[in-house]
Amino acid sequence: MIGLKKYLDKFILRLEHGVNCSNHTLRAYQSDLLQHLEFLEGLGCNHPKQVTPLHLRKFLVWLRRKSYKTTTLSRKLASLRSFYRFLFKEGVIKNNPGTVLRTPKRHRTLPKFLSLQEVESLLSVVNKDSPHGLRDLAILETLYSTGVRVSELVGLDLDDVDMFSELIKVKGKGKKERIVPIGSQALEAIKLYLATSNRGQGTGNREQGIGAQKDNKALFLNKTGGRLTTRSVARILEKYMKLSGIRQRPSPHTLRHSFATHLLDRGADLRAVQEMLGHASLSSTQIYTHVTTEHLRQVYRMAHPRA
Repeated sequence: MIGLKKYLDKFILRLEHGVNCSNHTLRAYQSDLLQHLEFLEGLGCNHPKQVTPLHLRKFLVWLRRKSYKTTTLSRKLASLRSFYRFLFKEGVIKNNPGTVLRTPKRHRTLPKFLSLQEVESLLSVVNKDSPHGLRDLAILETLYSTGVRVSELVGLDLDDVDMFSELIKVKGKGKKERIVPIGSQALEAIKLYLATSNRGQGTGNREQGIGAQKDNKALFLNKTGGRLTTRSVARILEKYMKLSGIRQRPSPHTLRHSFATHLLDRGADLRAVQEMLGHASLSSTQIYTHVTTEHLRQVYRMAHPRA
């Protein structure tokens, strides 16, 4: 695999420095392509010039037998197309075998979201008598107020929050930055969290849930004073959804989905919501219009006497 692996390493370097892909994307591409190269090695291919469309079709059949989800399969095929396009442009291969690959049609399930009453219930069960609880409240308020991804939330720095203008600077996918409005209640929650968590003193009360400050930039800290992880935020959301009695299975995007759905329910412009969510394509945002339409159908069926 040595001959093939060196081209993979060059490709990953190009993605990292030329395209500014996120670390998550880089890891996914590398994992997908290593799987592909191991498959090629089993077929006796040791150089990209030996790879034919037939080899790729065999690999596709092999992937389908693995019963991957459509989203995972689509990502793997995107990795392959990008890799062979790179090799073709670099002159490593004369013909691009990746042109035979077609992305399978995705069955897009409607995103799960909370009702306004459920959001209020979720926020009301947070214990506001400790720095730990105030931090959690600020996290939940920020997620719902801005619609940011959890990965974007944990990446927020203190300097990214403009209290005066009521805006936050978000570092999104592909290291792209965008400016997103943040509501007054979320800002008040952040102010209260910062004021009661000894952020400026470098030390804290571990019993209250805020440890010694290790990260001078991060907005949201864990109990040891370091930057929160996405997994920690997922656990926080899961905890308060259980406490509030919400039966829906929590997802890191639960409040993001709720943010978008509630905005569109109240007449927000679709392109404005797209910009706030950081979607590259409007089609990604349009899924929420289907959500609101389905909600109207359910209300109609339940309320109309001849539905």
